[in-house]
Amino acid sequence: MKAPRYRVTLTQQERTQLEQLAANPKTARQRFLHARALLLVDVAEGGPGWKVADVAQALGISSRTIERIKERFVEEGVEAALNRKPHEGPPRLVFDGRFEARLTALACSKAPSGYSRWTIRLLAEKVVALDLAPHVSTMTIHRVLKKTNLSLT
Repeated sequence: MKAPRYRVTLTQQERTQLEQLAANPKTARQRFLHARALLLVDVAEGGPGWKVADVAQALGISSRTIERIKERFVEEGVEAALNRKPHEGPPRLVFDGRFEARLTALACSKAPSGYSRWTIRLLAEKVVALDLAPHVSTMTIHRVLKKTNLSLT
């Protein structure tokens, strides 16, 4: 049997903080579950030191979630383990009616020279070239055109 990758060893202060959090009925469900998980996997003296699989079954969450909680506790501390990680990456673009109207007008205009008609890929490239959006996928173009019942043929 291999040793656990991350060992949770709570100080008395951390244990008290987590117990208070778990006892408070106004604690959010996720924070409650994370606090209980940390309390149950604690291998410090006086801690129950449960196995991850047992904690997962008792709390009704996956073993992988518990491993992530343990990892965040060891690497970043109690608060990081209790809270979800903020979403990383650029914010999702939301295309409004103004964008849809300009795209529809572009699709209804004459196709560029050398082409007999607009294609979805051509429209996506032109939208970026005209600076209507910093980037746009062909599926977004397709959805907008489908929503307006516009056919490129």
